[in-house]
Amino acid sequence: MKSILVKDLMIPLSEYATVHEEATLSEALDALEKAQEQFDKSKYRHRAILVCEKNTSKVVGKLSQLDVIRSLEPKYEQFTEEKTFPQAGMSRFGFSPQFMKGILEQYELWYEPLKNICGKAGKQKVKELMHTPTAGEYVKEDANLGAAIHQLIMGHHQSLLVTRGDDIVGILRLTDVFKEICIDGRKTHKT
Repeated sequence: MKSILVKDLMIPLSEYATVHEEATLSEALDALEKAQEQFDKSKYRHRAILVCEKNTSKVVGKLSQLDVIRSLEPKYEQFTEEKTFPQAGMSRFGFSPQFMKGILEQYELWYEPLKNICGKAGKQKVKELMHTPTAGEYVKEDANLGAAIHQLIMGHHQSLLVTRGDDIVGILRLTDVFKEICIDGRKTHKT
């Protein structure tokens, strides 16, 4: 593991979907679609959009699939702002399916037709929906794969932003790490 470096597996920033922080969700999804079309078909598809500071290429946030879907139903904001429920998965805390269904019905989540929900959400600014990375979501490009895997596991991250000095130069995705160690690694081990 020490011989494989993060930069060997990362997706360069130039190949990833990016938008500026003032973009709308609709524009971000267009950028994701465009990046998917241009991306190597032998690799896993992108699952996030990197958000850059306006008029620069400095990454200031990430917009994940979960962030996008959560944005479609604005009532979820009540749970985080009011601290009504923990942000971590509630089912992990032993809440029953009946309890979860009760929340869905009580707060009338996902009641509107999908067309209406998507139309409203598409106008939202990315900066209002994005996740701002924490210190544990950055990894140096010359770090070894073992150290990066440790960060992914301990932080429950789907990806890490790869740095060269103060600049973000790419993204290390859990799917690429999985492929390297579990799929490609098995092939090498069997021979």
